[in-house]
Amino acid sequence: MADKKRNIKTIRVADWMSDGVLAVETFDSIAIARQLMAKHRVNQLPVLEQDSLIGIVTDRDIRDAYPTSMLINRGEEIDQFAEKITVEEVMTRDIFIVRPDTPLDKAVGLLRKHRIGSLPVVQNQELVGILTRSDILDFVLSRDGKRAPAKSAKRAAPTPLRKKK
Repeated sequence: MADKKRNIKTIRVADWMSDGVLAVETFDSIAIARQLMAKHRVNQLPVLEQDSLIGIVTDRDIRDAYPTSMLINRGEEIDQFAEKITVEEVMTRDIFIVRPDTPLDKAVGLLRKHRIGSLPVVQNQELVGILTRSDILDFVLSRDGKRAPAKSAKRAAPTPLRKKK
């Protein structure tokens, strides 16, 4: 048991993070963020400003920004509303981050203690990955602490969304 626990301490965030990070910029609308989340089946997106990480926007942030269900039969108006609200207006700025060399158990402790779904991974002030609850579940299900080879382009180099200004 002690040998297994010592082994867990050597596992780093870099071993389990997703390094194909989809991101939005502050000027993107919540409609764009919502579409990206739905298309890529993610619950949070890092927010960049001039390639620097400045926050995170979650599906809950976006859901809370939408008008109430009293406007349910006014879909076009709701869509127009969502196009006018920017990610910057609803995102969380005070976020926790980790480095690739952070021990995985410390990162999991942050996720649990602060009841958050992800941790952006930053190295040299650059977003290099994201560690999510799904990544942690993959670790738990691996049984041997080794990640299976990636099967999709999802683990490609960081690919922030770029929108023409």
